[in-house]
Amino acid sequence: MVGIPESNVVPKIKSAKKQLRQARAHAKVNRAQRSAIKTAVKKARANPSPESVRAAARALDRGARKGQIHPNAAARRKSRLARLLAKQQG
Repeated sequence: MVGIPESNVVPKIKSAKKQLRQARAHAKVNRAQRSAIKTAVKKARANPSPESVRAAARALDRGARKGQIHPNAAARRKSRLARLLAKQQG
């Protein structure tokens, strides 16, 4: 898993076991969300319409807010999508 390596070391303390379970579950959710962000951006780049760019920007903002991607990376990608849309529209 991303961020949580599978290892032979098993925590002995109850709270550490719980934290490992939570970390693995969070990693799984975060990976799925990052994948959804990438898909939205790819769709917007392939067909730069105002709706697709808006959907990608919304996904990027959500990912930045939840800590799945860096806020500056989200802003950079949104800026590039906006530039692409402006160039495509005229």
